[in-house]
Amino acid sequence: MAAVAAAATPVIQVAALCGSLRKGSYNRGLLRSAIQISKESINGMQIEYIDISPLPFVNTDLEVDGTYPPVVEAFRQKIAAADSILFASPEYNYSVSGPLKNAIDWASRPTNVWADKAAAIVSAGGGFGGGRSQYHLRQIGVYVDLHFINKPEFFLNAFQPPLKFDSDGNLTDAETKDKLKEVLLALQAFTLRLQGKC
Repeated sequence: MAAVAAAATPVIQVAALCGSLRKGSYNRGLLRSAIQISKESINGMQIEYIDISPLPFVNTDLEVDGTYPPVVEAFRQKIAAADSILFASPEYNYSVSGPLKNAIDWASRPTNVWADKAAAIVSAGGGFGGGRSQYHLRQIGVYVDLHFINKPEFFLNAFQPPLKFDSDGNLTDAETKDKLKEVLLALQAFTLRLQGKC
């Protein structure tokens, strides 16, 4: 009976994107932790990290007969196949990073593959913890028809004691991991609501 119940549990596929290309990025560390949390303690959620670093700068000259460069096509297909999106975005000059904006722009080219997906944002940095980048990302989401969860919000000051990350950028703080799990559970619930599965 338990096996039947487990088989009936919807599994949502989450595409995870990091706006920082730095190997030791704290934002990438948040995504690694989210993947681990989903595997260990969230039934019905699979998170795949999608690397945006190979994407060329958006340039419509690269679009030929309605097709895109292979690396762009592969990226767009991964976004299209996902049920929801998890962004981890640093704040650059009060906004989202250039690489993340570039990725968003490529996936919004016809046909917009962001449309009607649930999304969540987490961020780590100094000061406000990347909060202003989240507000800009939400504005972008309005136009590309992404639907962000409103609560809980997740802004992490990575430099405030106690230490949140190790020297490799891996999240080590248990309290922060608990808050990250709350975001993932909210994203899961909202995704299922949008899909009419709960």
